[in-house]
Amino acid sequence: QVQLVESGGGLVQSGGSLRLSCAASGVTFSIDTMAWYRQAPGKQRELVASTNSGGTINYADSVKGRFTISRDSAKNTVFLQMNSLKPEDTAVYYCAASKYGGVTERGGYAYWGQGTQVTVSS
Repeated sequence: QVQLVESGGGLVQSGGSLRLSCAASGVTFSIDTMAWYRQAPGKQRELVASTNSGGTINYADSVKGRFTISRDSAKNTVFLQMNSLKPEDTAVYYCAASKYGGVTERGGYAYWGQGTQVTVSS
């Protein structure tokens, strides 16, 4: 089993920055891909960014150039640096982990954190 704990959410003004962290514990050697998803009220959970053990990184088009995902494998932690935040970035942000390297769908992630709220005011 893998446990994921997110931190770093909060309230920020439009144009501001936040850095989210996700610490993994448990059977962490089995993790290949780690990702950040988000879910806004009334909307489906969507992929924000992902990174796998091979170094492949994917971003949602809506965050490219503003968000950066990074990973400290030694500490089993993944980060999401969010710059130039917009009100439409407001959502609960979830960390996810998978033992597979080619995950492209939400269903491929077996492990999820409890989520952290990010609110961007205009």
